[in-house]
Amino acid sequence: MRLVTLEDVHAAAATIAPHVVHTPLLSFDSGLWIKPECLQPIGAFKQRGAVNALSRIPSEDRARGVVAYSSGNHAQAVAHAASLLGMTAAIVVPSNTPQMKIDATRAWGAEVFVVGITERESRAAELVEERGATLIPPFDHPDVIAGQGTIGLEICADLPDVATVLVPVSGGGLIAGVATAVKSLRPNVRVIGVEPELAADAAASFAAGSLVRWDAHDRARTIADGLRAEPSELTFAHIREYVDDIVTVTEDEIRAAVKEIARRTRVVSETSGAVPVAAYLNRSLPAGPAVAVVSGGNIEPALFASLVNP
Repeated sequence: MRLVTLEDVHAAAATIAPHVVHTPLLSFDSGLWIKPECLQPIGAFKQRGAVNALSRIPSEDRARGVVAYSSGNHAQAVAHAASLLGMTAAIVVPSNTPQMKIDATRAWGAEVFVVGITERESRAAELVEERGATLIPPFDHPDVIAGQGTIGLEICADLPDVATVLVPVSGGGLIAGVATAVKSLRPNVRVIGVEPELAADAAASFAAGSLVRWDAHDRARTIADGLRAEPSELTFAHIREYVDDIVTVTEDEIRAAVKEIARRTRVVSETSGAVPVAAYLNRSLPAGPAVAVVSGGNIEPALFASLVNP
């Protein structure tokens, strides 16, 4: 299995530069900076991987469009990237996807199919077969991983003395890319994944040294709706190679972190994006400057209001 390289990540950075935001580092407190990927055009880091992957589709295949499956942010990212690059997009989302993410995906011009929470991959495969389209998976693709890795390039450039990088973990594409970039540039920096306790399959896999599968309905219990996927063989290979640890946080810690991010930085974070900050606030971490990747800000307004004004 070929792993993504630093050269792949640098190539992705050049490809996506016209279409993504080089997000700043914002001070949370004296020891932590946050990287607010909620500032991307679609409100989440997924913009990076989607633009890179779609840009690399051969011209002769673009007319047949793309298909993706997603719990929400990848859906929006592929829809937006397709609109930028003049392609059609069909997106399959599970029925527990927040309505605002479905509405945003349709607003970018994509056709959206809502299915049961265990059916999104099979329905996407059917659409690919029917249309001859190109499948753009949410994490299990080297071009997607390389695109997400550009976050790591930016962290190393903007905070050269960073000691720890905290990254949410779901399907593993984000941490696979970030860890590849960070460890290739700064081998001594610790890269730590963070998961909800209620969807801690990656943490269990990391401890076991091989993939441990959790039932989709169990993973769906967490409020962090963007962290309900599970790593693939490809993303877990990167995790084994480059990640130092994976820790978990509770649902109450996630809720409190959303409020603290808003209070201290004036940034709106979705629950999935808040898990690295929850780990910083509640777990013992290595000394030195840390960066938490706040992966997105696409949260239902009513939920956000309930978390910041309980």
